[in-house]
Amino acid sequence: MAQISKLWIILNPIAGKGKAEKQKPKIEHFLRESGHEFEIMTTKAPGDALLLARDLPIGENDITVAAGGDGTCNEVINGLLTKVEKEKQEGRPLKQPPLFGIIPIGRGNDFCFTPGIPEDVEKAVSMLINSSASVIDAGFVKGGFFPQGRYFINGIGIGFDTKVGFEAAKLKIKSGITYAIGAFILIARYEPSPVIKIKYDENEITLPAVLVSIVNGKRMGGSFYMGPKAELNDGLLDICYVQHQKSRFSLLKILTHYTKGTQDQCDGVTFNRGKNFHLKALQGGMAAHCDGETICYEGKELEISCVPNAIRLIGA
Repeated sequence: MAQISKLWIILNPIAGKGKAEKQKPKIEHFLRESGHEFEIMTTKAPGDALLLARDLPIGENDITVAAGGDGTCNEVINGLLTKVEKEKQEGRPLKQPPLFGIIPIGRGNDFCFTPGIPEDVEKAVSMLINSSASVIDAGFVKGGFFPQGRYFINGIGIGFDTKVGFEAAKLKIKSGITYAIGAFILIARYEPSPVIKIKYDENEITLPAVLVSIVNGKRMGGSFYMGPKAELNDGLLDICYVQHQKSRFSLLKILTHYTKGTQDQCDGVTFNRGKNFHLKALQGGMAAHCDGETICYEGKELEISCVPNAIRLIGA
């Protein structure tokens, strides 16, 4: 069990299509019952969670908690790791990675699937209070809208995966099947894939990339296992890529395997692992997202790397 001085809760009220705000009284109740000191801060705009986490006066035994979805987790992680980097540059490196917890009240909550953090609020708060912490990796990507770089905790999707997310975001349905609906819309359109050169560690391949995932966690898009064998603490990121498919049917078949994590049984699908990745679009441009946040729409170059032992995750 982690020793706790204070819990700093950063809550995104619009997570889960606005449902997260309704969970605040429940979170307050369970935390008050626990007897631990806590403070709940509510974000008001995109980027707030990053700034709040970056500027918190956290101590070694304080837990910074993201109460929201994958986007909130991403912002809090960026705030915490930006703080770590700043302290290091100023000659005051932290003795241990910062403590990080999650109350998953977003729509997808994909990252939480890998460490097994429950989506029930009471159970998630109980895990924060009663569970130990394990050191896990994060990732870092440079390119697109983030030439200076941005951290991620779950994964990066490039190509079809990202475009499906764009379509899903347009839907007004508040269901977990929005990603699947977006996938069917995009398959019907069947746009040409960009030609990408991918280098990672000692490997290199050039291919018409339908879908490329570079992940720390196992799941993205609500029910698609982009990295079914990914580990959070192995010092590596998993890569899975799908080469150009000749028909809509073959692509649809592969997508059904993604929902079970068995896509390695399909022709044109490759799994591997690496620490440093370089992707360059030779024809066309890359659409890419990072933990669901857009990196680029027509990107030409991305650098991605694993950040080992980045944070201490409660419940991992």
